[in-house]
Parts: sequence; C-alpha cells; structure tokens
Amino acid sequence: MRYLNINKIKSSIVISLLLCVITIGVFNCSTDETQTVTNFTNLTWEDEFDVDGALNSDYWDYNIGGDGWGNNELQYYTDRLENVKVEDGMLHITALQESFEGSEYTSARIITKGKFEQTYGRYEARIKLPWGQGIWPAFWLLLELISILTHGQTVAKLISWKIAVRNQL
Repeated sequence: MRYLNINKIKSSIVISLLLCVITIGVFNCSTDETQTVTNFTNLTWEDEFDVDGALNSDYWDYNIGGDGWGNNELQYYTDRLENVKVEDGMLHITALQESFEGSEYTSARIITKGKFEQTYGRYEARIKLPWGQGIWPAFWLLLELISILTHGQTVAKLISWKIAVRNQL
C-alpha cells in the first residue's frame, strides 16, 4: 500500500494555482491602446445660476403636484417664483406654510429629466440646507430607469440643485 506524500500534493496544488493565475493574467490583460484614463477634467454640464429669476428651462424642469410622491409628503410642489428662484448666483427653494391646491405647504421639486443625463462622471454640488423640526431637505442623484416592466414610464431621474459634472475623459 502506497502512502501519499502530503507535501508533494500541497506543492502540486500551489504550482497549479500559480500557473492558472499567470495564464489568466496574461490572456485577460488587454493591450488595447484606446483605453480611457479617468481624470475628470472635461466639464460636460454646469449651472452656475447666474441669471436672476426663473430657472433655465434648457437645464431644468419641475415636478408639479401634491400627491405625496410615495412618501406621504404634505407639500404641493410648484414652479412658482415664491417657491423656486435664482437670486444672487444661488438657487433658492423655499417651503412655505400656506393653503394651496389642497395642501398646507408648498415647495419645489426640480429635475433634469429630458434635459441632461450622464452615467459616469464626477458630480459636484455646493448646498446650504435648512434644518429644523419637520424639515427633510434632500439632494439626490438618481438613475433614470426606463422601459423595464414599467410600460415606458420613467421610474427615477436625476434631481439636483447646484451641480457641475466633469466627464470621465
């Protein structure tokens, strides 16, 4: 009866694994010279909010309504200057306690749907958010998910305020 030499078996396994790793590494490394290095230096979109008044309609649109938006929100979102405006180089979104369209509060919800979207890149924002009881401000960067068992209805979109996007190229 022959006995197996455990050390030989271990050495054989280690050598086999090492050869597999080297083989995979050699054959999977691309020599394609067109690979892109990400450096985020090319600005692809920005809004500096440098024109007082209403938002730039080339960049922004509004979600208007007061149906709770799936979160039981109490406010009615408007596009009125009382709730959303550009002033002194800043975007102002103001929540007001007022009776409007069946809601006791108003505010604004802005989106870039149909105006801008980018999958990869660097996203920057300078934001001053209020705080206090009952206030839940948000800055969201959401994917646009379309036509996935939704019959073409948009599920989510980029919602933002002060944003500068740098391309990955």
